[in-house]
Amino acid sequence: MSSMDRQTESWAFFDCFAGISGDMTLGALIDLGLPLAALQEMWNSLGLAQIDLASRRVVKDHLAGVKLEAAFRFRTPQPTRSYSEICALINGAPLAQAVRERSLKMFRLLGEVEARIHDQPLEEVHFHELGALDTILDVVGVAWGVEFLKITRTFCSPIPMGWGMIAGAHGRLPNPAPATLELLKGLPIYGTDLPGELVTPTGAVILQGLEAVPEPCPPLTLTRVGYGAGSRDLPGHPNLLRVYLGTPLTPAPGLRERVLVLETHIDDMNPELYEPLMAGLFAAGALDAAYAPIQMKKNRPGVRLTVIAPPAAREAVLERLFADSTTLGVRVMEVERVAARRWQETVETPYGPLAVKVMEYGGRRRVMPEYEACRQMAQEQNLPLLEVYRLVPKE
Repeated sequence: MSSMDRQTESWAFFDCFAGISGDMTLGALIDLGLPLAALQEMWNSLGLAQIDLASRRVVKDHLAGVKLEAAFRFRTPQPTRSYSEICALINGAPLAQAVRERSLKMFRLLGEVEARIHDQPLEEVHFHELGALDTILDVVGVAWGVEFLKITRTFCSPIPMGWGMIAGAHGRLPNPAPATLELLKGLPIYGTDLPGELVTPTGAVILQGLEAVPEPCPPLTLTRVGYGAGSRDLPGHPNLLRVYLGTPLTPAPGLRERVLVLETHIDDMNPELYEPLMAGLFAAGALDAAYAPIQMKKNRPGVRLTVIAPPAAREAVLERLFADSTTLGVRVMEVERVAARRWQETVETPYGPLAVKVMEYGGRRRVMPEYEACRQMAQEQNLPLLEVYRLVPKE
């Protein structure tokens, strides 16, 4: 999809008043106009187990929505699939580049969380039989549906948390599941008195994979509304995900939000430790991190570490700073951040579609190269990276 004209942009707002899951998201996308037959055809192209997809309208506490039902038909028992095997499957499937990249990003996020929770290498993470197929359907189906509906940006409401215990593959777990909480880092959450699992790991990774911006519904001309139904009935609460679809109005200049600035000076740390420190900060939810050389007391050369993070990630970022660095104290300030609106689009090039970053402030747009996508095209086409960068239009 090439979408350099504002009139072709389509924004989606995820209203997660009852939570979010993979099947709820697919149901909402179907309600927005995603053809079930096209979703079925996409699944068949993956060459996995046969599946019969069906959708029907159901009523959840007086509100109607679309419930997606998937019936797998196995000729032979399904193998346990590792993270590496699923990545190879997606890379080999006849999918558009944007769909492949979104799907791989979501599975990497899922895999990294599972690896961290179970203390094992990412490549050894396995998704068990039916759960793997369900997850593949949800992740690839949503990535494909977003591209089909030409959704260029996503936003989301605060996300509700249920209470109690839930059943997991390894026994009973506190609700929300540990994987879900890890995947929700950086997003706004709140507790409710609703029992059971409101947000699944797949639902959480969909929001992160689509880079949903956690803010109130932005100014847009509303074109469609879709409702996706969950499997359970919640007491006195419609178990639905609502997604608004619309075209953006002229926005106010920039996005204004409250963020934390965490800063510390370090003069006694092995330089080899700075790389894993930064990786840990981003995993904890940091929005940005930077090192700068400084001169400290007693003429010691040192490093100023500055971290920008959402308020919700405060404790996780502090934990990483004290665990992974030699700092003895961190200065924490809450400030206002004004940021340009930014999102990802795809442009056509002589070598195929290429993902790019788009920024906008006060109605002025700028298109910038997406490093990873450009590097991949350069490697695949045996081109200098600079030549691929030149294929990106300026606006």
